[in-house]
Amino acid sequence: MQIHLLKSKIHRAEVTDLSLHYEGSLAIDRRFMDAVGLRAHERILVGNLTNGERFETYAIAAPAGSATISLNGATARLGQKGDLLTIMSFAEVDEKEADKWTPRVITLSRGNQQSNLSETH
Repeated sequence: MQIHLLKSKIHRAEVTDLSLHYEGSLAIDRRFMDAVGLRAHERILVGNLTNGERFETYAIAAPAGSATISLNGATARLGQKGDLLTIMSFAEVDEKEADKWTPRVITLSRGNQQSNLSETH
């Protein structure tokens, strides 16, 4: 049997930009994507810690080192600059491998500075 487990998580990502008239997605600094193994166009679940909104979209890479977290398209209506997000992706894992599974997680601090990389959540 396959089960869905957390694969990648970027915690406390601060929204830096909104672009309503852009195709829907969430632009994420490439450094953060690489740190947690998140791929461009991968489906993500996003929780807005500031206003309680939760939504699904897909990730696109913003320039590495830009600290960009940009709500694009319809998602631009679900937050504001300065809001804190938790960005998650999931993987289908064989139930027999589940006990050994470790997600890749980073936590960001103010201004989207990477404060840690963890192999567990």
